[in-house]
Amino acid sequence: MRKFGLIGYPLTHSFSQRYFTEKFEREGITDCTYSNFSMPQIGELTGVLDDPELCGFNVTIPYKEQVIGWLDQQDEVVQAVGACNCIRIRDGQLKGYNTDVIGFGQSFIPKLTGDHKKALVLGSGGAAKAVMYVLRRLGIDYRLVTRANTPAEGSMNYTEVDSALLKEYTIVINTTPLGMHPLTEDCPPLPYEALTPRHYLFDLIYNPARTLFLRHGEERGAVVENGHEMLMLQAEESWRIWNA
Repeated sequence: MRKFGLIGYPLTHSFSQRYFTEKFEREGITDCTYSNFSMPQIGELTGVLDDPELCGFNVTIPYKEQVIGWLDQQDEVVQAVGACNCIRIRDGQLKGYNTDVIGFGQSFIPKLTGDHKKALVLGSGGAAKAVMYVLRRLGIDYRLVTRANTPAEGSMNYTEVDSALLKEYTIVINTTPLGMHPLTEDCPPLPYEALTPRHYLFDLIYNPARTLFLRHGEERGAVVENGHEMLMLQAEESWRIWNA
């Protein structure tokens, strides 16, 4: 039996196990399983790796950066981004990949228009790093927005985001868990009244399908997209990597 799975904490929001289980059933794949490995501490990965049938796994919040220290090899995207969400195990060696870059890029690009020149990226975790990598490759200027009291170089605090800034930055990408099930009435603290049909709001959250963040955008005519297609694209890329 070939085993795969997902590590992170908590995993109550994750669709990955259901996605792969349904994929295996639909495609008649009978020699594979996909499990959730909910672990409050990254050190618990040792026990997961003890299973000789484990062939690969995905990585979600909050371990996309921490897991790099467990890798024997990194592909060039992980090296450039500094975050990993897919690991292949072969001959006892762990090689890290970043499928968020492919999933986000392919889902994000189709709705871009000439109005979309600058982006605000909300959050500073591993997913944000993948998003910023894609924006750089597209030539889209961006600013990182965080809650930190001492923001990283080039970033800003949410309190600095005002209507004038949103007039200039017409793309807003949420990489934080704010609004994720079960806390569906949370959203990043922004002046949503400044949004217009020129804006494009992308939320990496896929549960619920319409977060409060996206609903604020829809109410003002903005283009919106959630993370569901991104999930499917990165899941299929993971499957390709594990079987390459």
